[in-house]
Amino acid sequence: MTTDPAAGEPRGRGEADGGDEQSSTSDLLGEAFGGVARRIGIDPTEEASAGDVVWKAMGGFRGVLESVLPSLVFVLVYTFWPDPLILSLGLSVGMAAVFTVLRFAQRSTPAAAVGGLVAAGAAAGLALWTGDGRDNFVFGLITNAVYGTAYLISALIGWSLIGLLVGFLVGEGVGWRRDRRKRRVFFWLAIAWAALFFARLAVQLPLYLAHETALLGTLKLVMGLPLFAPLVAVTWLAARSLYPASRDS
Repeated sequence: MTTDPAAGEPRGRGEADGGDEQSSTSDLLGEAFGGVARRIGIDPTEEASAGDVVWKAMGGFRGVLESVLPSLVFVLVYTFWPDPLILSLGLSVGMAAVFTVLRFAQRSTPAAAVGGLVAAGAAAGLALWTGDGRDNFVFGLITNAVYGTAYLISALIGWSLIGLLVGFLVGEGVGWRRDRRKRRVFFWLAIAWAALFFARLAVQLPLYLAHETALLGTLKLVMGLPLFAPLVAVTWLAARSLYPASRDS
C-alpha cells in the first residue's frame, strides 16, 4: 500500500500500477503521433522558415526524386512505348528498388524508400495480374479515400488528427480540446487535408473508370507534391501560431 499525497489516504497497488500504465500509454502515443508529425513536417517547435519545413517534409531532393521518378517513368513509357505494360511497370519498380538500395548503402533512413518499393511492387503486381495498366493506381485511389475519410471524420467528431499529431508532439496530448481557438484551427486544418485527398479522388477516379491511364498517371503527379507542399506550409504556420511558447522554451 502507498499513500496518495493529495488525499492523505492509502492507495492500492493496482491504482498506482494503473497510473503507470496510463503514463506509459501516453508516452507511446506521444512518440507515435510526434514521429508522424515530424515526418510530414508540422513540428511547431522547429526554428526554420516555411520553405525549409516544406523541403524537409518532402525529404529534400532525394525524397522528391523518390516520389516522382517511378511514376514519371511509368507514365512516359506507358504513353510512348508500344505494348508498354510490362516494361513500364518493370522500370517503375526497378527505380524504386534502386532508391531503396541506395538508402541502405548510404545507411540513411530507408523507411520512405522501402515503403515506396512495397507500394510500387504491390501496385505493379495487381496491374500485371489484371493485365490493365490503370490498376497500377488502384492503391493510390484507395489511400486517398481512406485518408480523406479519416481526416474528415476526425474533424467532425472533434478529434482532429492534426490536433492529435501536434498536441502529442508538443507534449500537450489532448489538452488542445479545452481551447476553443485550437479546436477551431485544428478542425479547419483537418478539413483542408480531407479536401486534398478527396480532390485527388474526385479527379483521378473518373479517369480510372474511363481507362485514361496516361492522363491518370500525369494528374497523379500534378496533384501530388505540388498540392502537398503548400498545405504542409499552411499547417506548420498555423501550428506555430498556436504554440508560441514552445519555441521560447
